[in-house]
Amino acid sequence: MPTSGNRRLTVEGEAAVPVLRALDSETRMLIFSLLSHEGMNVSELAEAMGMAHSTVSTNLKMLEEAGLLVVQYVPGTRGSQKLVAKRYDEILIKLPGVAVEADQDVVEISMPIGNYHRIDVKPTCGLASDSKFIGMLDDVRSFYEPDHVFAQLLWFGQGYVEYAFPNNVPHGAVTTELELSAEICSEAPQYDNNWPSDITLWINGVEVGTWTSPGDFGGRRGNLNPAWWPEDQTQYGMLKRWKINGEGSFIDGEVLSPVKLADLRLESANHIEVRLGVKPDARNVGGMNLFGRRFGNYPQDLLMRLRYTFPEGHKALRVK
Repeated sequence: MPTSGNRRLTVEGEAAVPVLRALDSETRMLIFSLLSHEGMNVSELAEAMGMAHSTVSTNLKMLEEAGLLVVQYVPGTRGSQKLVAKRYDEILIKLPGVAVEADQDVVEISMPIGNYHRIDVKPTCGLASDSKFIGMLDDVRSFYEPDHVFAQLLWFGQGYVEYAFPNNVPHGAVTTELELSAEICSEAPQYDNNWPSDITLWINGVEVGTWTSPGDFGGRRGNLNPAWWPEDQTQYGMLKRWKINGEGSFIDGEVLSPVKLADLRLESANHIEVRLGVKPDARNVGGMNLFGRRFGNYPQDLLMRLRYTFPEGHKALRVK
């Protein structure tokens, strides 16, 4: 007989939806209560709950489809009987949004790529979660679908996508460096490894600089791509790192532009606007693919690190 679980399930994004639906029932929560100590068969549950066998079976099916039950079929007096038990004792639901971690002198913010707050794009364009396409392909309206927050890959031929990062540097501290990293590449029909695109970064409305992506990469599967993703489409990008400090702006350690941290006016804002896009008058208008942590080769979303220091006399305000 299956026994009760003692493990924790952690779900987030779209994966949380069937779990939340399965939990949204007093009947199904009663089933969990009855399964707290040992497994039971359907008849035993129906008798204990005072419900019809068919009602209990319907609720068990929903819990099973959400992956919350251990199911075993064993011989019975009339054929086989279905035994069920809890698979987990704890369920942790992570809501879509921004994850923030603070370390000594560094604030790290992970931004899901679907959590943009402003877009202006032109086809070819689209979005995909780790389980399906979101909306319709090459239809800009898809970027306004409620499910856009679950996107793990987005692409467009021209335009931009913009994010609002919280400015979580402690009060009284002075930011010394902003670092942004993302997996990114050009956007061609299907894919084209030789398809240059001029991709520009803006922060707080200031143009930081332009990097030319050499192509839209395919021909082999991205390490993280879900099984359903077509092999004849974009597969992975390049992990790029921008840094802006008191000396200027850099990409992967190379000088990008003379824009300095002071030009971004970080101290005067509660949030930091980050825009990535392709200008209509760029030399190479080759579009853009942006990868989340479940697509491509790198398990990360848009990642920002803010390094800071405290002026003399303000050490007591340091966050530990």
